[in-house]
Amino acid sequence: MSLIEKIKKGNTSSGVAASISGSGTMFASAMHSLADSINQGFVFFGSVLAELPPSKRFPTGFGRVINIFCMIAVVVVTIMAYETIKEGWHLLQHPTEATNFFLNLIILLIAFFVDGFILIKAMKEIKSETGATEQGGLFTTAFKQVRKAAPATRLVFYEDLVATFSAVLAIVGIVLAQFFNVLKADGIASIIIGLLMLYVAYRVGFDNMVGLIGVAAPADVEEKITKVLLDDEDVVDIQRLRIMQEGRLYHVEGTIELRKGLSLNEADDIKLRIKNTLLHRPEIADVVLGIIEDDNTINWK
Repeated sequence: MSLIEKIKKGNTSSGVAASISGSGTMFASAMHSLADSINQGFVFFGSVLAELPPSKRFPTGFGRVINIFCMIAVVVVTIMAYETIKEGWHLLQHPTEATNFFLNLIILLIAFFVDGFILIKAMKEIKSETGATEQGGLFTTAFKQVRKAAPATRLVFYEDLVATFSAVLAIVGIVLAQFFNVLKADGIASIIIGLLMLYVAYRVGFDNMVGLIGVAAPADVEEKITKVLLDDEDVVDIQRLRIMQEGRLYHVEGTIELRKGLSLNEADDIKLRIKNTLLHRPEIADVVLGIIEDDNTINWK
């Protein structure tokens, strides 16, 4: 939650700089920062609603509400990306020399460090949420595990990844225009930033569409859960198992086969013990288990 409670003021400074200097890259930076700020509000509100407990009318809870709000954020990013690309195309057709180079440079450097700092926090949040334990750099781990993170964390990660790279690209653009008289660099940088924003819209939109429909848990998550089941001394086999992902949480439903000769009370106690073992894992939201006696056929491989 700490990531999405941030309030970013970058759109104000970038917007003022763009209006004073006429720089297309500053306009692109302002559009991205404005979209980012609006989206933080949407995602924060959606995250609060998503944490509401289940009710009689909504027994499975409100976890997917955050996906809806992230889809609204996608619309905002798409609109801002269109405006950025349009402005960049206009500057390509009619290149102009921007002014106030040092003002633009200072603002972009500030944007780079602020967005870079938030990006690092987002990567740490991804590692924390997914429980990643593999060796490797923070950046590599975040990229490998980002799809398992909460929708809000994924949105922040993708947006600030693009924001940080866009700040670097914008600095290159204004330097080329100022010192090498490559005026079209301003327009090219703006178009590239707009295209990156479209990529964020696509990536976040696709992930949240899948989340709204309902998607099976990743293979490694399924492997961990099946290991917990099969490692139990009283479990002989798994007849069926379905693990659905909702945000960063998982819903487990299945039927397990217990060893023969157990009384009904013993079998019920074993089921309760296994269920509690699974529920102690922070990523598992609920467990529905059926139990049957061993049928002498191996169903789960």
